[in-house]
Amino acid sequence: MKRLYLSLLWLLSIGISACSLTEATGNGYSEASKIALSSVEDLYRFMTYSDRRVPLVSAHRGGPEPGYPENAIETFQHSANKQPLIIECDIALTKDSVLVMMHDDKLDRTTTGKGLLSNHTLAELKALKLKDNEGKVTSFKIPTLDDVLKWGKGKVIFTLDIKRGVPMDLVVDAVKRHQAASYSVIITYNATQAAQVHQLAPDLMISASIRKMDDLLRLNDYGIPDNRLLAFVGVSEPEPSLYKRLHEHGIMCILGTMGNLDKRAESRGDGLYYQLIERGADILSTDRHNEAGVQLAKYRKDHQIRAY
Repeated sequence: MKRLYLSLLWLLSIGISACSLTEATGNGYSEASKIALSSVEDLYRFMTYSDRRVPLVSAHRGGPEPGYPENAIETFQHSANKQPLIIECDIALTKDSVLVMMHDDKLDRTTTGKGLLSNHTLAELKALKLKDNEGKVTSFKIPTLDDVLKWGKGKVIFTLDIKRGVPMDLVVDAVKRHQAASYSVIITYNATQAAQVHQLAPDLMISASIRKMDDLLRLNDYGIPDNRLLAFVGVSEPEPSLYKRLHEHGIMCILGTMGNLDKRAESRGDGLYYQLIERGADILSTDRHNEAGVQLAKYRKDHQIRAY
């Protein structure tokens, strides 16, 4: 009874309007899902672990599909039409110091251009078209981070992956300028990077690599509180004890399934994604967002997690 009472209090603290999740019948997707958080405090509460937390898919590089290239707003929209979604996307810097969305250092694989992105101005990049993962040229253009943050408000949560050589303060300034702290999480790869983000913007949430509890202690030693953290626990399942300890701290866990776990699900059955959530993962960062989305929608339905 006490646990039920606390869960009800948690639901009320966020409010039904803070995040709307609408599940559809049929294939298990939502027809018009969105994650609409009204304040950064809502994000803290939404991303704090409880037994009523909302398990989510994080679409790696935005969820590219045939005809929809990675790191494109059109792809983000296509992916988010199907389910409540976290969008993982990559930030690079142009020759004239504009933040744009691109994973690779070079333009060749994902655009009609060639050479290093950093050798091109925004105007030059805008003349290019994006290619999907099969190499097909689309009509879509390279978006700026400004474009992406404007689009995402009231729709998704972003996890922003800052590529090597991109000044972190420029990204933080963009998030502040667009008042996007309520739907943005900064990805970091070590405690020093996490501390830098926290120093620049103490209100921002951070995705930090936590493979053992000593990693969390180091982050705490830098002054980063638990409610600013999502734990990236790796690309293979950790020991159950790590999930348990992080959940005791209220920290939700991101498991990267891109790679081996996605391949295992493809060969042995997509029910693996459901099982990964049952075993302690809270967010699945995946290259198979459609298939994982069906399983997480089923999990939410089975556990009567509908709207927060």
